[in-house]
Amino acid sequence: MSGVLKVLVVSVPGAGHLNPMTPLVRAMVAEGDQVLVAAAAEMADAATAAGAEFHPAGHGEMVWFERLRARTRGAPGDGLAPERINHYFLPRVFGEVATDDMIDDVLTAGRAFAPHLVLFEPYAMAGPLAAELMGVPAVNHLLGPLLPHEVWELANDAVSPLWRSFGCDAPGYAGVYRDLTISICPPSLEALRVPDGDTQPLRPAPLPERAVPEHQGGSARPLVYVTLGTFCGSPEVFGPILSGLADQPIEVVVTVGANRDPGELSPVAHNVRVERFIPQAELLPVCSAVVHHGGAGTTFGSLAHGLPQVVVPQGADNFIHAAMLERAGVGRVLLPGQVTPEEVGQAVNAVLEDTTYRVAAGDIGAEVARMPSPEQVADTLRGRYRR
Repeated sequence: MSGVLKVLVVSVPGAGHLNPMTPLVRAMVAEGDQVLVAAAAEMADAATAAGAEFHPAGHGEMVWFERLRARTRGAPGDGLAPERINHYFLPRVFGEVATDDMIDDVLTAGRAFAPHLVLFEPYAMAGPLAAELMGVPAVNHLLGPLLPHEVWELANDAVSPLWRSFGCDAPGYAGVYRDLTISICPPSLEALRVPDGDTQPLRPAPLPERAVPEHQGGSARPLVYVTLGTFCGSPEVFGPILSGLADQPIEVVVTVGANRDPGELSPVAHNVRVERFIPQAELLPVCSAVVHHGGAGTTFGSLAHGLPQVVVPQGADNFIHAAMLERAGVGRVLLPGQVTPEEVGQAVNAVLEDTTYRVAAGDIGAEVARMPSPEQVADTLRGRYRR
């Protein structure tokens, strides 16, 4: 089809990796562009639901972690401080193991598809390598704030042998910043600068679909939303959080994820309601605060609604998002050893009662609203790359 933009999307598996890119994918598909997602097989439904074609690439994280475990004797990453998680896992799991596992499948898909560009999320380092080998631009879609540059220097070392096996030199930062970087982090929250190439901002979450009440929740009893994402929602983690909120003068809504049984948390206090899933677009406009693990979707969705947050990070980028929110004055952070009923109750009361948290969150919510929409960014990509 003449004038159509053809985009190869490369992602490692996991909702937190593909989901941030799906608004842009949907916007491109809506305008008639052709999008092909290359990722592990479990991402097929999510890709096709966004309107894209799908091609399996790689065996997925369970296989990758087992391959790393076979070389480490102990559990990979055991004993790491939170601030070293990405320094360890990004080069070893996603650089050495995943890139090698994915690259042949990504190239097979790409050479048959003949894209104008490769759009990838930063953990999918097969994306920039495939773009180099196909001679097309590589567009990096960030998942949150920039990771420390030294993490990417380690990743560049990790992927260098693989690049050399194809007759190329790794170009620095594992190739992720060579062309255009799409940044979803509100500028006031971003502590670092993209070290190379151009930057294109993109709104990280949908705008509120209805007006947010002046006092979120619309009643004398504030509504607090509690979620720990799709991987962290065990009763052991939820327990002290719900105990700290029990019998407080608030209403609490908890979502445990589609694959978990709400009954696992029983019994709960009279002010607590537990569900598998409620769309954020329905829940966030009537909330007063959010308690969560620090995943990108909840973090940026809550910011778009101007909500103060209490973050109980569990792993991966959770700690980065938690530190970002704490620096900005929009939330409180409880590290794993600090998550007791007393600390949770105090933190939630603080973000509900101290208006500085709400004012700071509202300012960032207004900043999010000013960022370009997925449709606008799709138009930018079309103008820059379509031929």
